[in-house]
Amino acid sequence: MGLVLIGCGKMGGAMLEGWLDQGVPKDTIRIVEHSAEHAQALRDTHDVRVIDDIKDIEDGFPADIVVLAVKPQGMDDAAQSCQRFGNNTTFLSIAAGKTVSYFEGHLGENAAIIRVMPNTPAAVRRGISVAYANDKVSDEAKTICTDLLGAIGEVAWVEDEALMDPVTAVSGSGPAYVFYMTECLAQAGIKAGLSEELATQLARATIAGAGELMRQSGTDASQLRINVTSPGGTTQAALEVLMSEDGIAPAMDKAVDAATQRSKELAG
Repeated sequence: MGLVLIGCGKMGGAMLEGWLDQGVPKDTIRIVEHSAEHAQALRDTHDVRVIDDIKDIEDGFPADIVVLAVKPQGMDDAAQSCQRFGNNTTFLSIAAGKTVSYFEGHLGENAAIIRVMPNTPAAVRRGISVAYANDKVSDEAKTICTDLLGAIGEVAWVEDEALMDPVTAVSGSGPAYVFYMTECLAQAGIKAGLSEELATQLARATIAGAGELMRQSGTDASQLRINVTSPGGTTQAALEVLMSEDGIAPAMDKAVDAATQRSKELAG
């Protein structure tokens, strides 16, 4: 299998490192990176083949999977350049807001296209990627792409592309909500009398630890909440505020709805 990675920024770089750790042979990978400095750093760090332009990929290289990891504003040029690849190529895009129909407009209606929404915890291989494929993508290609995405975390598939908008709102943007909650928890601690250093340490460790407990235990979040809530205790007193009619849930509903609507707008 030949693998082409177009763009090797933070997300593309996380994917590359995951693939190499999984044992994907270096000689089956071609990386397209326009920044000469970054390209050289990739060569020095990973000993991989990095080129400046898609057209420089040697004739005969089996580009079975082409991963488009460039920023949305650079996608027009990248998609146009990908017209050189044949019908045996599956295109996988991680660009927010770029729909399957957008890529079909550049690559043709018979192109096999997978649209993916990853999230930033991919940098530590604790991300989740949600994918949608058009009907030209084979089951084999789906399996291969599931493995490739699995190098940076969990993978889920949806059958309706419209669901990519709420997916973006929940998981794509979701890490920012958690980071903001961490900020708020730390600030509340400071207002309660803790030093900034201690409040920040407590908030970060608590959020990270709770997330890891939830991941490793596999227990529903609601049950974990119940487990830590003693009747009449301090946690219950706090939850009565957070779970009130004007608590976290209504604000989260509004936040996810706002992000969903914005995702639709960006997709056109």
